[in-house]
Amino acid sequence: MWNENRSSAAVAGAGARLESPMIGAQALLDASQAQQSKAFRLRERPFLELVNVRGEANDGAFIAAVESVLGARLPTKPNTIVQGNGYDALWLGPDEWLVRSSEARTPELEGKLRTALGALFASVVDVGSGYTVLEVSGERVRDVISRGCPLDLHPKVFGQGQCAQSHYFKAPVVLIPTGDNSFDLIVRRSFGDYFLRILTDAAAPIVS
Repeated sequence: MWNENRSSAAVAGAGARLESPMIGAQALLDASQAQQSKAFRLRERPFLELVNVRGEANDGAFIAAVESVLGARLPTKPNTIVQGNGYDALWLGPDEWLVRSSEARTPELEGKLRTALGALFASVVDVGSGYTVLEVSGERVRDVISRGCPLDLHPKVFGQGQCAQSHYFKAPVVLIPTGDNSFDLIVRRSFGDYFLRILTDAAAPIVS
């Protein structure tokens, strides 16, 4: 999100600068990255576009309008993902999806979707400033996540092409398997500091 605090360069006219949602825990994030091993690795993927989309899955015009922007049809099977042109769409509910960009970029997805949807019965809300994405990986990444998440994370049960809403200890999280030993975790900004601390604490006995 845009940082309201101006640096000396910004005051001089360079403008606002982007600030990571994890800025309050940057020292902890840096320390974790310095200690990374084959067992567990962690990095932040800040500034991805995240847009909540709501509409009727049986409304052909709604589905077609979103597809014209994403380059893929919204998934209708529970807890699945489809990939489009630089975006993926996550099923969150029968009438709700989360669309995110594959790379950090200037927010523009909300505007594109609003234009495509026009007067159709639908809702599009940019939620990127309220969340961040952490990438976790390593040979024992499932062990680390399982310490605070009740889901069955076995790759035969939960693998690529799927997603799930759950919690990690007390923090709500969306989990996305991205490989055999890697996940993206979408976390609310307000839980960022707590989530990072509890995650690194859970990983400590495994990494050491």
